[in-house]
Amino acid sequence: MKDDDTDTLKRLEESLWRAKTRFDRAYCELVFADEFFEFGRSGRRYTRNEQIFKESDRAPINALTPLPEFKIHEVSDNIALVTYISEVTDGAETLRANRSSLWRKEDKKGWRLVFHQGTPTT
Repeated sequence: MKDDDTDTLKRLEESLWRAKTRFDRAYCELVFADEFFEFGRSGRRYTRNEQIFKESDRAPINALTPLPEFKIHEVSDNIALVTYISEVTDGAETLRANRSSLWRKEDKKGWRLVFHQGTPTT
């Protein structure tokens, strides 16, 4: 994988943990592939539309960045599996999860998120 692809994927993944970009509908429309879906940390399945938030849905995100144990696993020239651990502070509690994201590089749109999963961990 090229260094610029590695840098781009890390930047994109971390951007989804920052309120400024995570709650920017236009930004998320570009990042989330049309067929995107997610299995959340809760076990619930989310659609693309459910994950592209409106302004009124904003809530603070207290996630640790850079993302711990961030790794990129090249599946093919245009497919990458990104894995890491998320640590989100919610009051006095820190919620940890193993995370995986499947990214696809498209000719005109660049890297787009196709799938994401969060699995609780201790």
